[in-house]
Amino acid sequence: MPINYYIFLSVALFCIGVAGVLTRRNAIIVFMCIELMLNAVNLLLVAFSKMHHAAIADANAGINGQVFVFFIMVVAAAEVSVGLAIIVMVFRKTHSVDVNFLNRLKH
Repeated sequence: MPINYYIFLSVALFCIGVAGVLTRRNAIIVFMCIELMLNAVNLLLVAFSKMHHAAIADANAGINGQVFVFFIMVVAAAEVSVGLAIIVMVFRKTHSVDVNFLNRLKH
């Protein structure tokens, strides 16, 4: 499969994520769009890693990018747990997950 398909899919997912972050006001949806952008970058990293090592006949070719993506996913899982905990605590305090409503917490 050509690398162009992976690039197009990754750019499309990243653009959907950016559009979601910029247009939505719900904190959970914004959080999901950020994760979508992160997964788009991970897809592109794995695709380029596999393309770069395609000429090598070794069985472990292209593993370095996949290991790097694995560590990114571990950090993202920790980020999700902390982020969702913060969103739940904000919801308990304000009874809303609207991002614009959170400006009231400054005072």
